[in-house]
Amino acid sequence: MPTEVEGTHKIGDLSLYTKTWLPDGTPKAKLIFVHGFNDHINRYYGLFPYLASQGIATYGFDQRGWGRSAATHAQQGLTGPTSLVISDIVSIIRTQLPSSVPVFVAGHSMGGGEVLTLASDSKYEDVIAQIRGWILESPFIAFPKGFEPSFLKVFFGRLAGKLLPHMKLANPIPPENVSRDPEVVQSIKDDKWLHGNGTLEGLSSLLDRTAQLESGEAKLSKSVKAVWIGCGTEDKGVSYQACKKWFEAQTQLQDKEFKTYDGWYHQLHADLPDNRDVFPKDVAGFILARCEGGRVGDGSKL
Repeated sequence: MPTEVEGTHKIGDLSLYTKTWLPDGTPKAKLIFVHGFNDHINRYYGLFPYLASQGIATYGFDQRGWGRSAATHAQQGLTGPTSLVISDIVSIIRTQLPSSVPVFVAGHSMGGGEVLTLASDSKYEDVIAQIRGWILESPFIAFPKGFEPSFLKVFFGRLAGKLLPHMKLANPIPPENVSRDPEVVQSIKDDKWLHGNGTLEGLSSLLDRTAQLESGEAKLSKSVKAVWIGCGTEDKGVSYQACKKWFEAQTQLQDKEFKTYDGWYHQLHADLPDNRDVFPKDVAGFILARCEGGRVGDGSKL
């Protein structure tokens, strides 16, 4: 059985909540996972235990402003600018480097956009070069069709973000839009750690990252070795079409995979009970195929 370990990671005066899922025996690989907007690392159901059961040590954390890392109401949604968000992720990654086994980095939704932003930042070339592969679950590259904010809302939002950076705005994705499972939807509504508050600075930074990814301004480092993207065709949190377009534009990459989940919603790790084991097996398969002697086993059930 995988071992779960809770802890903290200190960055300045802030303690980030961390959680690790460790396999029995020596790990075949390591995975650092970055959660999405209005989310926390304990909401990924059987994904991390399953990965650990396959020999993949998984390291997660609640991002600054989210989950248990927001110890007070004042800290909720207080993420800071993109530079701070990315430096937090890098700080977590560095705890696992250098490594005797391959290291992978994954992100869901907003976290997927952050992971791609990191993989495109020359400031962290030394870290990027040590990552064996990048895994994106429904990455936030663009808004889905019909859910795009108006030009004026974006313009004035960015302006307000500069004038009133710490002003908070409740902006959660409707629970019904992220999963087809009614129990998951209800659990989102009941979860006390999901406050839904973003600061204007944080939301503005999110919009900027998304625009840079969608336009191609943010370009993957030449040190990126492999990329896997999974996205549902009925995703109401991010644009499936934009994810596919971004993937197809990465012509410089030799090792890349795009998995279409037909009819699935935003949270591939929590879509429906009947398919709950599909996404974890896909992620494990990608990782283990790039590890010496690695393959997905059949012994674990979600």
